[in-house]
Amino acid sequence: MKQLFLRFEHWTTSIAMMVACIMMALSSIFAIHQIFTRFVIESPAEWTEVLIRFSLIWMVFLGIPTAFRQGAMVSVDLLYRMSGQRGRRVLDTVVAAAAMLLCGVIFWWGLDYTNRGSVQSMIGLEGVSMFWAYLALPVGAVFSMISIVGNWLDPQRLEMETAQ
Repeated sequence: MKQLFLRFEHWTTSIAMMVACIMMALSSIFAIHQIFTRFVIESPAEWTEVLIRFSLIWMVFLGIPTAFRQGAMVSVDLLYRMSGQRGRRVLDTVVAAAAMLLCGVIFWWGLDYTNRGSVQSMIGLEGVSMFWAYLALPVGAVFSMISIVGNWLDPQRLEMETAQ
């Protein structure tokens, strides 16, 4: 069962990271287009500003699960290094529980914002609902929760190994 969940988690985290990379590329393309239209053509495209923000929000919320999976959650490194095997597992559990609580809050309020934003339209993109921008919060929270459980089941501490 553990291995099945870890395969599922690897799949979901990979998809989230792939979409996050696509959103980063899109925001770069939109930024280049905005610079070109504003400074070369001297006729700025207003819609690029909104889409840059929109894609950056999605990039962040879909990139966070990878950080969680790699063990880059908030922890006290000194306490972790001084703890024994049992103390480390307790610390892992406390950190995972705190991160799950945070993601739960983000999910709950993200759903509320998403529902409220469904009647708003984006400035510069009339006809496109803010629903799509706010949807990044609950979607990112769900992917993050899966990654947190995956890291709790199979801990990785990549941030400690690469820290200077």
